[in-house]
Amino acid sequence: MGRASSKEDAGALFHSLRSAYAATPLNLKIIDLYVGFAIFTALIQVVYMAIVGSFPFNSFLSGVLSCVGTAVLAVCLRIQVNKENKEFKDLSPERAFADFVLCNLVLHLVIMNFLG
Repeated sequence: MGRASSKEDAGALFHSLRSAYAATPLNLKIIDLYVGFAIFTALIQVVYMAIVGSFPFNSFLSGVLSCVGTAVLAVCLRIQVNKENKEFKDLSPERAFADFVLCNLVLHLVIMNFLG
């Protein structure tokens, strides 16, 4: 009895999440796709390191930290661009994107410096 209700609850939760995400604006969906790609790339690098080895460990760390840092900055961009977020209502989307680009530039300069 408990198992059937938990399946129904999971199905109802999945349906409500899917219907709520359908109302999400396209620009936020594109940012979500970018975040997913960055995390997927980091996971591919971790799997590759597990299979092949981590001889140039600085390169592995740089690649993974670059992907994770980019994903974190993209999540910050998503928070700032979201119209429903009242905390950043005075911040224009262009300014948020400029902050994102500048922070990405600084992040990747640090990553390139870490490579050696």
